[in-house]
Amino acid sequence: MTAVRSKPETTTLVTLTVLRTERISTNFARVTLGGGDIEQFVPMGFDQWFRLFIPITDPESLGWVPSKLDTFSYLKYLTHAKTERPVLRNYTVRAHRPDGPQGPELDVDFVLHGSAADGTAGPAASWAQTCAPGDVVAILDEGIGFRAEPQAEAVLLVGDETALPAIAGILESLPRATTGRALIEIPASDDRQDVDAPDGVEVTWVIRANQADHHDTPGRAVLDAALALPAPTPGTYVWVSGEQTLPVALRRHLVRGGMAKDDVTFSGYWKAPKRH
Repeated sequence: MTAVRSKPETTTLVTLTVLRTERISTNFARVTLGGGDIEQFVPMGFDQWFRLFIPITDPESLGWVPSKLDTFSYLKYLTHAKTERPVLRNYTVRAHRPDGPQGPELDVDFVLHGSAADGTAGPAASWAQTCAPGDVVAILDEGIGFRAEPQAEAVLLVGDETALPAIAGILESLPRATTGRALIEIPASDDRQDVDAPDGVEVTWVIRANQADHHDTPGRAVLDAALALPAPTPGTYVWVSGEQTLPVALRRHLVRGGMAKDDVTFSGYWKAPKRH
């Protein structure tokens, strides 16, 4: 994904506050951010992503976050104790509205693996379940990974639930004449979301709970669905992300089938723990 990434014109630390939260489905929570420096955030569409810094002790700890993240600044950030420094995670813009009731708004969707109540959720998912209006976070915009130029006439988009916000953003940003398919794996049927896809792009929801052989193994069911498709037509551009086995395996399959490497953008968003 780094090879085709489009970076923002300027990157600076943007401090935001929580405006509201919503449990939108069984496995997703949505946090709406705004206020603070929101006017400095420039929406780019597609799979725009950012570094999210969540204070876990004192909001003043956001002062330790660098305005640009490079090797030196990251190492300096790591000098602060893990129990005190803000949590750092990567997230995707689910939606940006320039005209919210209190000004511009930024929606961020969190996959809820585990529960904050019983301590089984990670720090970001726990925060998404427990944060309240007025809580402060900071973000560093990192731009988009989708190859927006040159525009492809046809696309194949594939991802597990962690890639759902990115695929939704891509679908909404594509030219309306685009054709192709989007395959999105989700844990449960009510995790489907309304997406604004071009009329010529077919959206398929692969529900993991219905796949007995792949239950609790994110990405495997949608990988099988993608492998079962006919070979992409010439000129198709493929974007695939999610648990790292999915993008690596699908890219290998497509390239072995004759697809040019430059026509496949892939990223491993996360790595599933090994099963014993």
